[in-house]
Amino acid sequence: MARVTFPAGGDVAQTINPWRFFFMPFGSQFGLINIDLGRSSDPDTEREVLDDVASYGRQLGRMGDALAVLLDHFHPERPLTETERDAVDDLRSMLAEIARVKRRRARRR
Repeated sequence: MARVTFPAGGDVAQTINPWRFFFMPFGSQFGLINIDLGRSSDPDTEREVLDDVASYGRQLGRMGDALAVLLDHFHPERPLTETERDAVDDLRSMLAEIARVKRRRARRR
């Protein structure tokens, strides 16, 4: 059976490119849905990366996965300051929470 989800009624995906394709001729603002990609020194390259390589979420996910590997092998030569330890602990906690959400969503499929 097909799954139908209405606005604010369920899962939300980051689907920007189709909207940009259809509404770009109308300017940066159209109707009730407005998406601002932010300032970029080279917006055309950024659009091409998003279209052809990976979404922001996928890019951040891959960076997080790589950081988790580096953290597992991280043995500093000098003791970390409390601020540095907090930053590393916060990153580990965030990566663990993201992994938990991904596992939970994978079980739902």
